[in-house]
Amino acid sequence: MKGSAYRRCSCRDPKSGKELGTSCPKRNSRNHCTYSIRQELPPREDGSRRSFARGGYDSRKAAQADLDHVRALLGLAKSDDPEGIELLAAMLAEVSSEKVPLPQVEETRRRLNAGQDLIGSLTVSEWLDQWLAGKRIRKSGLNRYETDIRMHLKPRIGSRRLDRLRVSHLSEMFTDIRDANAQILEQNAQRRTAIDELAAVPWKGTDNRARRKAMKAAIDAMPPFRRITGPSTRQHIKATLRAALNDAIGQQIITFNPAAHVEIDSVRKPKALVWTDERVAKWQQTGEKPSPVMVWTPEQTGAFLDFVATDRLYAMWHLIAFRGLRRGEACGQPWSETNLDIHSLTVSSQLVQDGWEVETSEPKTDSGFRVVALDDDTVEVLERHRKQQDADREEWATAWVDTGLVFTQADGSWLHPGKVTDLFERLVAASGLPPIRLHDLRHGAATLMLAAGIDVKIVSDTLGHSDTRITRDIYQSVLPHVGKSAAEATAKLVPLQRRTEAEQAARKAAKAAKKAKAMSKKKGKAKRPKK
Repeated sequence: MKGSAYRRCSCRDPKSGKELGTSCPKRNSRNHCTYSIRQELPPREDGSRRSFARGGYDSRKAAQADLDHVRALLGLAKSDDPEGIELLAAMLAEVSSEKVPLPQVEETRRRLNAGQDLIGSLTVSEWLDQWLAGKRIRKSGLNRYETDIRMHLKPRIGSRRLDRLRVSHLSEMFTDIRDANAQILEQNAQRRTAIDELAAVPWKGTDNRARRKAMKAAIDAMPPFRRITGPSTRQHIKATLRAALNDAIGQQIITFNPAAHVEIDSVRKPKALVWTDERVAKWQQTGEKPSPVMVWTPEQTGAFLDFVATDRLYAMWHLIAFRGLRRGEACGQPWSETNLDIHSLTVSSQLVQDGWEVETSEPKTDSGFRVVALDDDTVEVLERHRKQQDADREEWATAWVDTGLVFTQADGSWLHPGKVTDLFERLVAASGLPPIRLHDLRHGAATLMLAAGIDVKIVSDTLGHSDTRITRDIYQSVLPHVGKSAAEATAKLVPLQRRTEAEQAARKAAKAAKKAKAMSKKKGKAKRPKK
């Protein structure tokens, strides 16, 4: 197809306004004119002509280089590939009209062979919408992705072209989030101070009422209390973007995932701590928990189970405390997967809370599907619970809701996981025991199994962890007497021959006292009169 690079003068006649072209008196000046290119493109489907045109080159060499570039792009499609020829022609026509840089030949070749858009104008926002629409996961996970995208990713990087997203862009995004956190904290502090000042103003008196009215108006004009975007949420935002970009790579839309390389603050997960006597005493004085994750001792767990022995859901508390089921797993456990004759149950479903709505779902991971062995005492507890449930069914008669679940409301309907948590917290407060979360009751079961010497692999399988490393990472802290026993056993492995002077003196004193006691006892026998 025809194409050329040519010299062009843009000077115009001051009277007519027309370009002078070759009649320009300055045309022969060395730096007066610029160079342009024009390349004929394959005609449109209706037969109309189209071309690639661009000007403003300082030299013929630069103009010829771009003309060769255009021809190389046109040559990517073979003559027997009309679809490819049309795609390349449409791309070059768009590049020409929008005056954007010419795309790289090899990148265009890759896109053409992969069946992707050749222009590469897909934005991050557009891709995130496509990606989210194609996800087939449970509703709670989908909503979490949607929140990350709507609240953080779209507002900050949504307008950027997907293929031009860089690590620096993501670093700037997380810096903006940290800056916004600082602003939120400052605004929260200002609002809290204003509210405290308002509370200190008396109600009576004309001046006081006017002052209170003005202060209320000022508070209303302030931003409302807001939560900051904490380290865990920032990590989740990064994970959401990374997953979306990985799928874009899988579809050959991009070749690089910047979310895999951006560095943000790490999150240190809280370790489980045991409620020792010292920690309980400090909690009673200050009301503060040493860690967000606290575990009861065996004695404390027993005291709680004794306290709730008459509660309608005692069997649930017992099962979680000894076998470590998750809240949703316990709420969603069906009788059809609970075999008391062979002392086991199979975890195959759960109730998932999304906001305040509840839906049934399969376990989140393959390791969540598991068989949990039951001890004799737990089996007896569940048998008593089933008898009580049968009595409830008879009492409710036709009003009974047959969900087939082990743990239900009085009428047989689902237990709301959120209400179960609220009930547990009220029972713990009423018992007078140090506070733990319902999920910490599961942590306690794990700690008890490890303390009993159960192999970590069995503990991991019982809890539904995908890897024993997860079990070890979470439960590094063990019950105090177990740690003491381990320390003593370790110390006895090392035979120490040398003793400090203090130790030697103590040993001599102990021997002397023992010898004196023996001598005194011997003398006492000698003085005893004969009968």
